[in-house]
Amino acid sequence: MRILSGIQPSGEAHLGNYFGAMRQHVELQARGQGIYFVADYHSLTSVRDAELRRRLVRELVLDYLACGLDPRRSILYRQSDLPETCELAWLLTTVTPMGLLQRATSYKDKLAAGLQPDHGLFAYPVLMAADILQFASDLVPVGQDQKQHLEMARDLAVKFNQTYGREVFPLPEPHILEEVAVVPGSDGRKMSKTYDNTLRMFWPEKQLRKAVMAIVTDSTPVEAPKDTAQALFQLWSLFASKEERDEMFARASKGGLGYGDLKKDLAERVLRFFAPMRALREDLARRPDEIEDVLRDGARRARELAAPVWAAARAAAGLGRH
Repeated sequence: MRILSGIQPSGEAHLGNYFGAMRQHVELQARGQGIYFVADYHSLTSVRDAELRRRLVRELVLDYLACGLDPRRSILYRQSDLPETCELAWLLTTVTPMGLLQRATSYKDKLAAGLQPDHGLFAYPVLMAADILQFASDLVPVGQDQKQHLEMARDLAVKFNQTYGREVFPLPEPHILEEVAVVPGSDGRKMSKTYDNTLRMFWPEKQLRKAVMAIVTDSTPVEAPKDTAQALFQLWSLFASKEERDEMFARASKGGLGYGDLKKDLAERVLRFFAPMRALREDLARRPDEIEDVLRDGARRARELAAPVWAAARAAAGLGRH
């Protein structure tokens, strides 16, 4: 079974990336052939500084490896090391209905957040479809907010197959963990670099504590019952056992629980949880050549898997020599 997913290097990885994607990727290594990429092509829609993009790619690879992704078991590659992906995206673009892209909720959300519309942002789902379909992926772990993009990839696979009368692309299946599909940010919205509401896994301790203490809560006094649907409780729950959650929520419903105490406890839990990963990341960062070796080998292995699909798509569309 081929498992495919990726993360965009548009900023340092945060808790939403970890619980919504990276942790799944690590766990899924035991279930099949993991293929994970750092989506630097996709980051072109939001990052306009070349050196910053290169740095963010390296940082994200460090994050992946520190979180447990094993490049000997899984393929980890840089998206732009497979430029053929962009040709495949163009083939898919030519059979993509405009209405399909116009219905993309992610595009609408980004415009609402203040991003300027451009073709890259609009056609983002097509490039994502190429990322997925080029490996004949069986399973695609995505967050709930990315489920529509996967459905679009399936639609484009069907459209291409029907247009050229060949079964070039099989249909991938989503893999969503509902309980952590969307991680709230410090302001209560989905945790996202776009909203500048993230909590970074490997921030320095002082910076992390400050960010946790700044999580937005309501003005309910200490002695009153608390609304556990708030972002603070949801974030805290990510680092607690079921028994701890039940006990904390019972305390909150009775009143007498201060938000400040809960924030301090959350900061301690985050630091403790990521401490081993932080140590491994710091060690890896001292060996930058090994990071490039991982990406180079990952691109080689990814190309071997994707090449037959690229060739089949070109042949179906009548490109190149027969």
